[in-house]
Amino acid sequence: MIKIKHALSVLIVVTALAACGSAEATGNAEVTELRYQGSAGFVTFPELAQELGYLPGIKLTWVGDTTSGPQDIQSAATGQTDFGGAFNGAIIKLKAAKSPIKAVIGYYGSDEKSFSGYYVTENSPIRTARDLIGKKIGVNTLGAHHEAVIKEYLKREGLTPEEIKQVELVVVPPVNTEQAVRQGQVEVGTLGGILKDKALERGGLRPLFTDVGLFGPFTAGSVVLREDFIAKNPTTVKTFVAGFAKAVEWTQTHSKEEVVAKFKEIIAKRGRNEDAAAVQYWKGSGVAGKGGVIADREFQTWIDWLQREGEIQPGQVKLADLFTNEFNPHANGSA
Repeated sequence: MIKIKHALSVLIVVTALAACGSAEATGNAEVTELRYQGSAGFVTFPELAQELGYLPGIKLTWVGDTTSGPQDIQSAATGQTDFGGAFNGAIIKLKAAKSPIKAVIGYYGSDEKSFSGYYVTENSPIRTARDLIGKKIGVNTLGAHHEAVIKEYLKREGLTPEEIKQVELVVVPPVNTEQAVRQGQVEVGTLGGILKDKALERGGLRPLFTDVGLFGPFTAGSVVLREDFIAKNPTTVKTFVAGFAKAVEWTQTHSKEEVVAKFKEIIAKRGRNEDAAAVQYWKGSGVAGKGGVIADREFQTWIDWLQREGEIQPGQVKLADLFTNEFNPHANGSA
């Protein structure tokens, strides 16, 4: 369930705006209504947690949908929402811009069942990384998960920085990526999750490489909260993260059929005029850690990448400032 999620470039003004928004504690009372962005035709872990009764005393308020992780966490950072999720590299970049956010739980990743692939047509002459020089690759957004994976692939395959710059990344909405590849608008398309499965079902495409092939199973994205929100609402945060973790574990320990049935039930019940047909292709979230526990390497990998790309300076961000497993009951085995 790769959410498949604007560029890492973020404005420093988010720091000044971080405390804005209605979801702040008043006096000693903790906030119990959490605003969030969802995903059309899909069910997020908080939504699943709410349906399963894992968020006692918390009300979720949907304020719209997003298809971009960087935009989602910027909304949380500026107080337009109370939590948001994105690729861990985007979180690092936002933190480097002095935004007071902290990741609290992993929510998507890649494994053998759920991963992102970079696809060409079956008759494409592109067979190696070097064949990509001067070609276009369609991605859902710049500066996030897919750009990081693509550049890592090119580097590992021996392309120089100058050659890598000649591989053009083009923003293509995920729902249009398959068509863009088949019609030759881009030579390579990034496909993941349900859209990938539907495209492969139609045939005529083959993978050039995959993210799980490069990195092995890993959690790629996390949900963030503002640090001031965490400080003012520790009980709410603990309940939210624990319920989120239980929802992750629920999908990890139940059959695909049970998960898909529950997703369809939730989509039908919430009445957003959505098509739930695509959820039948769900195979898993790809979250590596039990209950979404975050591992150091799931941020350190992208710190190293961003430093190598010159996006951040050595020592500009520290692991301890980026995430915490404090509120996840699976972190100490007490779940």
